[in-house]
Amino acid sequence: MFTGIIEEVGRLERIQRGAKSARLAIAARRITEDLRLGDSVAVNGVCLTVTDFQKQGFWADVMHETLNRSSLGALQAGSLVNLERAMAANGRFGGHIVAGHVDGLGKIIGISKDDNAIWFTLQAEEKIMRYVVEKGSVAIDGISLTVAWVREGQFAVSVIPHTAKETTLGERKTGDMVNLETDIVGKYIEKLVGFPQDLSAKATSEEGGLLPAERESGITNELLSRCGFL
Repeated sequence: MFTGIIEEVGRLERIQRGAKSARLAIAARRITEDLRLGDSVAVNGVCLTVTDFQKQGFWADVMHETLNRSSLGALQAGSLVNLERAMAANGRFGGHIVAGHVDGLGKIIGISKDDNAIWFTLQAEEKIMRYVVEKGSVAIDGISLTVAWVREGQFAVSVIPHTAKETTLGERKTGDMVNLETDIVGKYIEKLVGFPQDLSAKATSEEGGLLPAERESGITNELLSRCGFL
């Protein structure tokens, strides 16, 4: 699990492309101080496993599904990438829950300045937009950000100069594609609310009752509304 607080901007030194996969060599310094083989590192918001490392960087494999769903396949040697190690159990939770499992791509369709803030307007598919909530959280290339407003097919975030400087956002331009991961909490709620209530008797215990996982959850739209979630 990650928090969306970027630790370091690394550089893609080399990419070995297979038929449907890739192997990335990423130069980094800060995160390699206590890196170990098999550790998880979020690269532009994509959770990758360290397969080899040195003090100056690490290697990670990228499978077909990841290339299809994220922007990693479009990277070239020299590309800058946001890096974050998996959250330590004794660390501060500075951002929000980020799994490193990208939902899809968003397109930057507008960048503007407002005093010390930089506004980014993004366009995304409905399958992603359904989970984007005003004042909620979203990870853009692995960066934990607050959603300022939401419109049909679009949303915006406002970024302080520090965030733009310490991440790849400061290098982004209109038309760039970015990785998006929406808040996982909303997905779980949707899954629970949509769980079938009219359960068949296929999975039963020896005593004839429904197995625990098949019993009615009790979570309804009415209940969530009363508790302020809807």
